[in-house]
Amino acid sequence: MPAFPQLLTPLSDGSIALRPAAERDIPEILIAYQDDPELHLRMGTPRPPTAAELGRRAERAEHDRLAGRGVSLTIVEPPQDICVGQIDVHRVDWENSRAELGVWVAAGRRGRGVARRALGLAGPWLLRQAGLERLELLTQPDNEPLQRSARSAGFQLEGVLHGYFRAFEGLPRRLVRGPGERVDMAVLSLVRRDLRG
Repeated sequence: MPAFPQLLTPLSDGSIALRPAAERDIPEILIAYQDDPELHLRMGTPRPPTAAELGRRAERAEHDRLAGRGVSLTIVEPPQDICVGQIDVHRVDWENSRAELGVWVAAGRRGRGVARRALGLAGPWLLRQAGLERLELLTQPDNEPLQRSARSAGFQLEGVLHGYFRAFEGLPRRLVRGPGERVDMAVLSLVRRDLRG
């Protein structure tokens, strides 16, 4: 499997920057999950991550990058180097040159174009430098802010994957009708041929 390239210089558009995720991001990540009680649900997990889980993730990040299993990028607002969100590249399928992205932005930084800018930086880098051909972003059909951000960054809404995954306890009633139900997900994509320039 190919390795993800090492990001030696942060990707930046002058307003935000992406750098490799680091252990020093853990306090801000924990605060983000405290500030938004539904963030873990939007990220597809039944509960927020613990500090220990985030620590283990940070410890294996370089190994996962080299093995081509995934990479996490932290969103910062220069000149500050404080985590205000992240882009997680996972479910990598090198045989088909595609990967899934997860993105979150801290509650206090939403509505200012941070997700759009971050996706606009990460997408081309992953498609041009990392060698992927297709990126997918899955989100709940009612997550209009994220869908707008992704579309503004060049992603195309492909539709809704009906019953995409089994519901877990704690999902809001608007997303699931009852126990044993399956949850729909909207899918957006960015492919290399869609890049400009």
